[in-house]
Amino acid sequence: MVEVNKKPRETTSALLRRFTQKVRESKILVNAKKSRFKEKGMSRNVRRTEALERERRRKEKAKLKKLGKYEPKGRR
Repeated sequence: MVEVNKKPRETTSALLRRFTQKVRESKILVNAKKSRFKEKGMSRNVRRTEALERERRRKEKAKLKKLGKYEPKGRR
C-alpha cells in the first residue's frame, strides 16, 4: 500500500504528483493490470490429449500421402 502525507505548505497538485510517482515506482498498478486478464493454463491431461490428437492426425496425413490420396488444402 502506498501512503503519502501532505508536507507543510505543499499544494494538492504536488501531493497528487508525488502519490502517482510512488504508485508508478511500486509497480502495483502494472501487476494489477497483468493479472486482470491472465488466463488459466491447461491441465496436464488436456495438454496430453491434444498432443495425442495432433500426433494421430500427423500419422494419418503421412499415411494418405504414401497412398497418394492426400490433397493439401489451399491457403487463403
